[in-house]
Amino acid sequence: MNFIFENLFFEKSYQVSISMILSFLITWRSIPVIINICNLKGLMVDPIKRSSHETPTPTFGGVAIFASTLIGYMLWNFNDEGFLLHKVFAGLVILFFLGIKDDLFALDALKKLGSQVLVAIIVVVGSDLRITSFFGIFGVYELHYLVSIFFTIFLIVALINSFNLIDGVDGLSGGIGMIASAGFALWFALNDEWSMACLGFSLAASLLGFLRYNFSPNNKIFMGDTGSLIVGFIISVLAIKFVDHNVHNTNPDTVYKNAPVIAIILLCVPIFDTLRVFGLRILKGKSPFKADRLHLHHLMVDNGLSHIATSFILYFATISLTAITYILRKFYTNTQLSLFLLILFVAYLLIARNLEVRRLKYHKQKISNKDLDSKITKKTKIKFEGSINPN
Repeated sequence: MNFIFENLFFEKSYQVSISMILSFLITWRSIPVIINICNLKGLMVDPIKRSSHETPTPTFGGVAIFASTLIGYMLWNFNDEGFLLHKVFAGLVILFFLGIKDDLFALDALKKLGSQVLVAIIVVVGSDLRITSFFGIFGVYELHYLVSIFFTIFLIVALINSFNLIDGVDGLSGGIGMIASAGFALWFALNDEWSMACLGFSLAASLLGFLRYNFSPNNKIFMGDTGSLIVGFIISVLAIKFVDHNVHNTNPDTVYKNAPVIAIILLCVPIFDTLRVFGLRILKGKSPFKADRLHLHHLMVDNGLSHIATSFILYFATISLTAITYILRKFYTNTQLSLFLLILFVAYLLIARNLEVRRLKYHKQKISNKDLDSKITKKTKIKFEGSINPN
């Protein structure tokens, strides 16, 4: 009897489902082991001034995400795999060790950026994965080869860093990554692109297992740079492949001629946040990579929302806006939908600005109350001493 996995489970949908279950279980069971090792070896991240946490926390959740995603995917042989995935896995290994070293020793930003550019070049040049068309947005269709190369490299590096930047409150980077990877994977599965579907669903399942501990108050772990680099990289590949596939898709029932807009809206939380924060830092004359608490999620937490509430509000916004855009795509052109995206970004800027003003008022009020309490305490102390020593 032949026990080759593909012969036992020949339906691709069954294979992907098994990969998802396996990825979820590996993350679920391995993270407690990683937490124990981190506790024993003192591999914890200490709270800093801008941190939203108060106690040292393990920061190697990305190890479990990396292992479970690869094991889930590697279980099967997909005929449509091609050489793209081989380049992707080469990039993943580089980013895995880069993230491990950064979580241990805090690498220089330029070294990290250089490694990310190298990984992007391996994928873009090595497998010819490129954004080749803008689908008529503002009248732009096919891109020149060199423009396409540099633009795609920029996108990959930007998306990798965007997921790193939103990893500031519990569950946000992992949850948005789970929603985005599952969304792209669903489209690939419906279009019989099973290798990409399996990769996306395996990542989504591993992130679901990770979130159980990332949200935990007593057994918490962070994904660290190891996790955020891996998540951002895989999702950037899924997004670019999704857009590029629709350039060549001739099936009228499955083609998305609004693919760039849908990809952006599905990733609106990290993209909008990165654009705003980098813009503000540059306007203030600071390095765009200098850490601060200007992110929307920090503003939400500083205005009284919990980590869970902040993350779930942004989950809901991502899913709702994606659903609305999916419906609107049937009635509007890409240029019109791009204007809709611009309106959403302006609304995002206004919301963030309002939260920033409220945070400033709250901070001033807190200082005022503290000064008032100090004056009352001082007066009470003087009266008390006067009553003891009337002379």
